[in-house]
Parts: sequence; structure tokens; C-alpha cells
Amino acid sequence: MRVPRARLIVTVAALLGCAAVLWFSRAYTFYFDEWTFINTAPDWTLATYFQPHNEHPSMLFRAVYAALLNTVGLRSYVPYMTLLMLGHFANVLLLFELVRRRAGQVIAIAAAALLLTLGAGWEDVLWAFQMAWLASVACGLGALLLLESRSRIPLAMALVAVSLAFSAIGVVFAIAAGTRLLLTPGRRREVLWLAPVAVALVAWYAAFGRFGEHPNPQPGPANLFLDPLYAAWGLGQSAAGLIGEGGPFGPPLLVAGAAAIGWRWKRHGTDAFAISVAVALVAFYLVIGLTRAQLGFQQSGASRYVYIGALLWLILLADAARSLPWRGTWRPALVACVFVAWFSSSVLLFAFATAKTVLTQRQVADYYALAAMRSDPCLDPNGAVDLLVMPAETSPALYYRAVDRFGDPRAGMPLVDQPSFEAGVSHLRKAGC
Repeated sequence: MRVPRARLIVTVAALLGCAAVLWFSRAYTFYFDEWTFINTAPDWTLATYFQPHNEHPSMLFRAVYAALLNTVGLRSYVPYMTLLMLGHFANVLLLFELVRRRAGQVIAIAAAALLLTLGAGWEDVLWAFQMAWLASVACGLGALLLLESRSRIPLAMALVAVSLAFSAIGVVFAIAAGTRLLLTPGRRREVLWLAPVAVALVAWYAAFGRFGEHPNPQPGPANLFLDPLYAAWGLGQSAAGLIGEGGPFGPPLLVAGAAAIGWRWKRHGTDAFAISVAVALVAFYLVIGLTRAQLGFQQSGASRYVYIGALLWLILLADAARSLPWRGTWRPALVACVFVAWFSSSVLLFAFATAKTVLTQRQVADYYALAAMRSDPCLDPNGAVDLLVMPAETSPALYYRAVDRFGDPRAGMPLVDQPSFEAGVSHLRKAGC
């Protein structure tokens, strides 16, 4: 079924959705890992750009962040969120285009709508620091689209390289691209275009990546045995995230999703593209599990992973949806199912957006605590104002240096959370002073 001006409808809806997120996030501020970058940014050298962040290559991400810090600074969080929304906007449109070419306009609109307000993936939609992941996804989706044309394969591989230069999420799309070429008769030799990208990634890892920080506790050989359960849980959580659910809903929805895809493949056959996306989806969680499974299998259901997994699920389930009937009473029934899933996910995103506002007030209170203690002789030089929202701040001097250079993040933000302010002051004060 064709929808008049479908691409325009999705574009306008995506613009409105991203604008709504920007409006809700107008009171947000810098948080958690962002302070790892901010506190160290005055010391960055050329070599710093090649250093990993939590095991991820971050060359282009650091370059973007350095540009923002040295232009808008810390005085406003809106430009950072704007870049995040540009990445999300691009992902919605690219997913629509990818699904439209394979499953038609109606299914593509549904897929785009579910990604647009993916509440279970809130961390990638409401935290500007995740712009690196969304940029990797956008470049990866662009590469998958370009792979359809043999003449554009150099550009596709260039996009895979750019995706990897933002974050290791690019590995997912490198796997998808390589698998697709290997499974396509007559195009297997084209996989050699990935060789320079692979060599560059291995060289980066040998020189910089292997020195990246790992979570505590450290990964070990036991992760090989924990990995299957870790991956299975993550696959279920990302499937459940499509309807705004999680937890116990994950395992049955994993089975249902796998059954739907298997039914489609059994009845109508499959192709290299569908298999490549399925391989990339499973590999995504297996690779993460090698370094994270020691944290517990539930950690694979983190919202930042759900966004990536859900997007790949949408591509696979869109193929299965091609076989659904679209006549008689089936039409309103299917529309109602998609609407319920979209509405549930949207409500979840709204809930997390509201909760993030409260968390922001706690972060702002920490800013005020740091400012209040700056000239106090009782300031602990190793004081940590709040390890929950600002774990990177364990040296007030580095924070003061950063705000002197990039601007005061308190600008235009009132102190609302008085208890957190008082707690922050006490944390920064020397014992017995």
C-alpha cells in the first residue's frame, strides 16, 4: 500500500519529535561521563584524540566535543542536545528509507515511529554524550543503504570507517556489511574493501585501544561462559523495548520475534541482507558480553544498548511484517497494535524525560556546592561532590580549571535541590574541619 508523501510525513514527524525532546531537555546539564571529557579537555593533545573512552575509539567524537567546548563551552547544554537530536533524526529517516525499500511505505512509517519515541532507549535520546553512538548508527545505516549499489561501495566503506571513528558501535555495521557481501554471489570479492578499515582498527587497538579502561570488576575468562545468557537477555530486552516494556517481558518477546522472523524465512526464503542484520544483532550483544558479562546478565538490558538492538530488530521484523494481511478488519487491527506500542513507548520516554529533569536538579545543586566551597579553607583537595551523578569529579581543582576556561554551567539555572546542595558541601569539606 502506498502512502502519499510518506517521506514528507516521516520527516515532519521526526522534526516534531526531536523538537519536543529538545524542549523537554531545555533544563538539562552535563552529567556523569561528560565530566571525564570536560575535566581533562584543557590537557588534550593530538594523542589524546586516539585514546579510547570506555574501550571505544572516539577520535571524531572527541573532535566534536572539543569544538563544542571551545565555542559554546559549558554555558548551555542545548547545542549538545541539538547534535544528539540531529543524529536521532537522521537515524529515523535512514531506517524509514531502508525499510521502505524492502517492506513498503506503511511498514516503514511504523518502524520510524517506533524508533522516534523509543522510551526503552531513553539514554541514547536524552543524554547528549550518546551523540557518538547515534552518529555511529547514522553512518552505519547510510553504509547499508549504499551497499545496494556496487558503484558506491567505496563510499559505503568510508562511512563504516567514520562510524568506527565515533564509537565501537561501528563494529555492528562492519559485521553487517561484511556478512552481506560474503553471502551475495558475485560480490564476495568486494569484502576486501573492508580490509583497510579492519587494518586501521587493529592498528588503533594495538597502539591505543588495549589501554582503555574496563568496568570494575574486570572481565575474565568466565565471560565466555556467561556471554550466551548475557546476549539472550539483551536480545529479549531490546525486543520488549519496541512496545515500551522490559524485564520479564523480554524472554517471551524474544521467542515471539525469533518465531516471526523464522516463519517468514521458512515460507518465503531469506536473503543476504536479512541474514547480515540478524548476525549483526546477535554479534552486538555477544561482543559487549565479552567485556561486560561479569557485571551480571541484566546489564545487557541497559537502555543505551536497547536503542541499537531495537533498531536492528525493527529491520528484521519489518521483513516479517511484509507477509501480514492488509485487507478488511486486519487493517484497523494492525494499525491499533502499532499505535498501542508507539503510545506505550512514548509514555515511557516522557517518564524518563521527567525523571532526568529531577536528576539535573541534583547535578545543578552539585555545581552550587562546588562554587560555594571554592574559597573555603576547609575544601578537601580530593573531595568528590557526588559520586552518583558526577563520579569523574574527584579533584575540585580540575573542575574549577574547566569552568574557568569553558564557562560556568550554572548559568541561568537556579538552585532547587537544597538537600543535595547541603550534602555536596559536606562531601567537599575536610573531615573535622
